[in-house]
Amino acid sequence: MFPDSEYISYFRSDIDAMSGYQPGEQLNLPDLLKLNTNESPYPPAPGVGEFLRTGDYSHLRLYPNPNSDPVRDELANCLGLERSQIICGNGSDDILNIIIRCFSSPSLPIACLRPSYTLYPTLAQLNGAPIRFVDLTEDFRLPDTETILKSASDANILILTRPNAPTGNTFPLSEIEAVCAGFRGIVLVDEAYTDFAEDSCMTLFGKYPNLILSRTFSKSRALAGLRFGYAAAHPRIIEGLLKMKDSYNVSYLTQMLAVASLRDHEYFKDCVAKIRSSREKLLQGLLKLGFSVVPSSTNFLFAMPPDSNGERCFLELRKKNILVRYFAGAITGKYVRITVGTDADVDRLLKTLEGIYRS
Repeated sequence: MFPDSEYISYFRSDIDAMSGYQPGEQLNLPDLLKLNTNESPYPPAPGVGEFLRTGDYSHLRLYPNPNSDPVRDELANCLGLERSQIICGNGSDDILNIIIRCFSSPSLPIACLRPSYTLYPTLAQLNGAPIRFVDLTEDFRLPDTETILKSASDANILILTRPNAPTGNTFPLSEIEAVCAGFRGIVLVDEAYTDFAEDSCMTLFGKYPNLILSRTFSKSRALAGLRFGYAAAHPRIIEGLLKMKDSYNVSYLTQMLAVASLRDHEYFKDCVAKIRSSREKLLQGLLKLGFSVVPSSTNFLFAMPPDSNGERCFLELRKKNILVRYFAGAITGKYVRITVGTDADVDRLLKTLEGIYRS
């Protein structure tokens, strides 16, 4: 479905379109609407700000806890796990890099979905590991389990992004479980957007010792600027990952602010609920304008404009100081990826799109 030449084009466009603007272009426009990087439209939990105002900065003279134990303990309490089942990192990208460094090599390939998060092939290349692609179907669903296992037959790591990016859709838990049961290596489920979905693979955790779950605070917890992520896995896997990570990969401030965020359960749930509500509003508005939209379990929508020209939509919105994400390619190029903002952001975007497609 996605030939290598097209995926290379898709990957290169990811670099060019990552920010939705050209190098050197000014971003300090007073009316700029940034809907291209899936950040939260809401501030972090109030406890985060409170710590920044009142926290004891004298601790900064000391190295942080090397294994981020304060956050691991807080996460374990929230998730019903043990500290020994959790590793923390400088964003989930750090976690992904640690895992790939541990379990791949020039003779141990990595398998991942296509299309999906374009950092995976980059990390594979940086670690000298061959890459194997598992192509999604034309409507971005997983192929059958036999096809997945065949595509990844010589891989030591199989990365399943659930919900997927940039498409936004999720996959049935039964299909993930079948892959975990049939794959001989590590199954890494990247759950960066799981808080916006109806379920997560945590229900499979503990049943399959080859399963690793990776998550981030950049999306649902509004801490993209902080850089914090974590993974949950069998204690023996975590033990190995801890040996591979950098000595102090998570700063003291990051650890303390992550704990503060975790302790404000109600604020977290309220922000997620508002984003889900705005997502539905954006979906209905796009459908009325003639867009085709992939069902989303994330904080963004992957939408095809009425003329199936994602690049035109991207460029026209850019003229109006609205940034969305565009990925070149015969298939992905038909779409734009739109971050869910506030209701006011949604209103402005829909009004602008109406001017573009109904003028």
